[in-house]
Amino acid sequence: MPAPKKYPEELRERAIRLVRDRIATEPGLPVSRACRLVGEQLGVNGDSLRNWVKRERVDAGEVPGVTSSDAARIAELEKENRELRRANTILRQASAYFAQAELDRR
Repeated sequence: MPAPKKYPEELRERAIRLVRDRIATEPGLPVSRACRLVGEQLGVNGDSLRNWVKRERVDAGEVPGVTSSDAARIAELEKENRELRRANTILRQASAYFAQAELDRR
């Protein structure tokens, strides 16, 4: 189970918007610096804010990477795959057990 989110979604969206506005108004300002400045204003860790901005840019298709929805889908499929492998192992072991029991009866 993932850890609870420390910051509300509204704060995240506002912070990302402020970083984007700051970068737009100050050409050449590095994203990390903009995140640190905005983070100080809002009481958000600059590194966390930089990660949010990066994730938002990937989700918007501005930079290459795995989108949040794709990552969630991949995690869901990996979990399903683990469950199916576990079920197959149980069935294989049960099949071998019952096959052996049938041979023992004869």
